[in-house]
Amino acid sequence: MNDFEIIFYDKPDGTEPAKDFIMSLDNKMQAKVLRTIKMLADNGAYLRKPYSEHLVDGIFEIRAKLGSDISRVLYFFVVGKKIVLTNGFIKKTQKTPINEIETAKKYRNEYLSREEL
Repeated sequence: MNDFEIIFYDKPDGTEPAKDFIMSLDNKMQAKVLRTIKMLADNGAYLRKPYSEHLVDGIFEIRAKLGSDISRVLYFFVVGKKIVLTNGFIKKTQKTPINEIETAKKYRNEYLSREEL
């Protein structure tokens, strides 16, 4: 099995925005998100819609839908079969908010610069 390692991005203060978001969800939505993350770990870049989609510039999102709520968790790939989950949100509009994508990019840049040390 060539599973990917799932990593939660941790900010310099030690908080993990994606994990905090997932833990804040109600039990049913949390279970759906965690199942989707498991599928991502199993399938990596081969996971596609409706579960995962490339957004822009190497930033991807996984999706979990429950009723009218859609949870999104943004992530990126790192060499060595690693997937870093950056941040999450409940989607209210058709398009993924640009500020969420910018946050994911910022976290990725911070993570990669830290890992190169």
